[in-house]
Amino acid sequence: MLVQQILKAKGDTPVVTIKPGTLVSDAARILAERRIGGLVVSRDGETVEGILSERDIVRSLAVRGASCLAEKIDEMMTRNPVCAAKQDSSDVVLARMTDGRFRHMPVVENGKLVGIVTIGDVVSARLTELSMEKDALQGMIMGH
Repeated sequence: MLVQQILKAKGDTPVVTIKPGTLVSDAARILAERRIGGLVVSRDGETVEGILSERDIVRSLAVRGASCLAEKIDEMMTRNPVCAAKQDSSDVVLARMTDGRFRHMPVVENGKLVGIVTIGDVVSARLTELSMEKDALQGMIMGH
């Protein structure tokens, strides 16, 4: 399955972005309100400058304490994150996420942000694909 198919299945929900210079406390509030695990950092909503995840905030809290909530996300975000293309396969994306130990991947086309996929999205797509393959194989074995 391709990333473009995963995005299509997710629907036309826009990617939630946040501007550099935003306070960590504001980013944490957005993550909680939207019930999402990551925010793409972008000045214009199109160019991916970084990504900030719940994990980034939790790690910073563990090291620096609650004072990090008053800081700007710029110090905490992952700059130049690994991005996917719409033509990437779910296997390639899953391998990148596993190797890099991250769960959110912006999708970029012609240098512009067009979506985001999570490890949950990719695993779900892969399970759907495997189920269809299993059904097709069973049908072939049974002569249908």
